[in-house]
Amino acid sequence: MSTSRPSLLVLYGSQTGTAQDTAERIGCQAQRRRLKVRVEALDTYNVANLISESLVVFVCATTGQGDPPDNMKKALTLYPLPTGVAPIPDEEKLPPRYTFQFLTEELCKKEQLQKYDGAPTSLQPFPARLVFNQRVTHVSHFQDVRHIEFDITGSNIEYSAGDIVMMRPCNAAENVEQFCQLFKLNPESYFTLSPTESSTVPARLPQPCSVRFLLEEFLDISAVPRRSFFELLATFATDELEREKLLEFSSAQGQDALHSYCNRPRRTALEVLSDFPHTSAELTVDYLLDLFPEIQPRSFSIASSLLQHPNRIQILLAVVKYKTMLLKPRKGLCSSWLASLDPSRGYIYVPLWVKKGGLRFPQDLDTPVIMVGPGTGVAPFRSALQERIALGKIANVLFFGCRSKSKDFYCRSEWEEKVQANQMILFTAFSRDQVWWLLSPEDDRANSWNERTSKIVEALNAKQMPTSVCDALMEVFQTVGGQSESQAHEMLDAMEKSGRFQSETWS
Repeated sequence: MSTSRPSLLVLYGSQTGTAQDTAERIGCQAQRRRLKVRVEALDTYNVANLISESLVVFVCATTGQGDPPDNMKKALTLYPLPTGVAPIPDEEKLPPRYTFQFLTEELCKKEQLQKYDGAPTSLQPFPARLVFNQRVTHVSHFQDVRHIEFDITGSNIEYSAGDIVMMRPCNAAENVEQFCQLFKLNPESYFTLSPTESSTVPARLPQPCSVRFLLEEFLDISAVPRRSFFELLATFATDELEREKLLEFSSAQGQDALHSYCNRPRRTALEVLSDFPHTSAELTVDYLLDLFPEIQPRSFSIASSLLQHPNRIQILLAVVKYKTMLLKPRKGLCSSWLASLDPSRGYIYVPLWVKKGGLRFPQDLDTPVIMVGPGTGVAPFRSALQERIALGKIANVLFFGCRSKSKDFYCRSEWEEKVQANQMILFTAFSRDQVWWLLSPEDDRANSWNERTSKIVEALNAKQMPTSVCDALMEVFQTVGGQSESQAHEMLDAMEKSGRFQSETWS
């Protein structure tokens, strides 16, 4: 019997983690059928190596509740194993992807701030000093929104209006402490990782690595766990009640129960481990990277221009905090972490890098730009306005909406100064105050709509806003432009195709 084992590469493209979870589950099932398996993200894989791969599966988030496609299940079931070799049973633990070797002596060297020769990237972010962090909503307002500024001197970072800044958050200190207690880990100890098969050590993990770095900056211990988490956890269960519940959450029939237990209340992986104490006690440190995903970077629209704020990046940050059926309030990992950083207590560095965004603004001076940015969606337009005004472009129209003129009117004084200087036109709507300044056909400022070269850009919440804005534009095309409904539709479609109407949404 041949000892060689075929290799399978599973590549996934995932925004929310659904495809990654499915890819991990496909990888586990293939591993049980004695294949050598690698599971990697598409954006980290060198596509030039594809030609040398014997078998590749691409996974995207189109498989319902996280189930592998039926044809993939069938293909794995029919995979012919060598004579005398049986699949690994589902109840048997698969080997971990890595093993930990803890060092006998603790290394106490401090991280040195690196000097960068090129533009920062996700693997080599720039440690930007946080210099400003201030709440910009009234203390009585339901949401804490922050104006945050970073010093990027010496970073070689360049950006323009519409670009985004990327950063990875850190886990809360209390969660790291709880995790260390659960696994009996010393946060100050160091270890090295050794792949058990064809895996490679994650590029972001230094060798050697401290337990503190692993838990604070790498593993997403606060993530809401997915189905693959429970499948792996079930293989460790020795308590019958816990095992039955874990198997239910792992099954296709138990996905409604899993949704009610995990997704709806946003229960974290760390909280799940506390709910299954007997199983958690059986876990070993070698399986940490199998259980917990890597912390994913968060993106923020840049709210400043280098032309007005050299060597600075500014953002508007809405702090995520809400209640569910669980006693403890839910918090957004990145927003809560950033909001907690206080530059008055000393130097604080946040690793970051910049990527091109989806919004594009015209370069010529004469093209009017109409911007629609309610709430924190105004951030990229603050950047655009600062940039355009610095270049002498004053054909700028901004539609801004929020709840209250006195509580969450972001950048109010800045807008008022620019309006007074005839550098922009501002239309506002305050939903709680019932005060609306609307564009009307009789308003001379409506001429911007009639410009054949004008450009409309919006940054909105994806729930209802995009449809509302499109409806409003259709109405303006008809009432101001004298077009029929079908002509207005055609005009909006043509503007989208030519890039004169752009939309950036978030959920």
